[in-house]
Amino acid sequence: QVQVVESGGGLVQPGGSLRLSCTASGATFNIGDMGWYRQAPGEQRELIAEIARNGNTISAHALEERFTISRDNAKNTIYLQMNSLTPEDTAVYSCVAVINTREYWGKGTLVTVSS
Repeated sequence: QVQVVESGGGLVQPGGSLRLSCTASGATFNIGDMGWYRQAPGEQRELIAEIARNGNTISAHALEERFTISRDNAKNTIYLQMNSLTPEDTAVYSCVAVINTREYWGKGTLVTVSS
């Protein structure tokens, strides 16, 4: 049994910042890559960034200047620092954890960027 839970979403003004957290719990032995994705209204889910246990990352080129992923292996937690947010960043942000080749997804946290 694995549970993946995101937190930190909410309403932020354009130009502002947010830091999201995602924690995997339960049967997390052998936890591997974790990552952040987002889905804007009416759009497909897109990759933001993924991070391995050793800290290696892959990131969407269009976002990497403003969005930074990090990881705390001891806590089975990843973070997403989001800066210089714009209304186009409004989306449901979801976290995934890979455990024994299976993907476990959180329910997502809504980020709304608006004045």
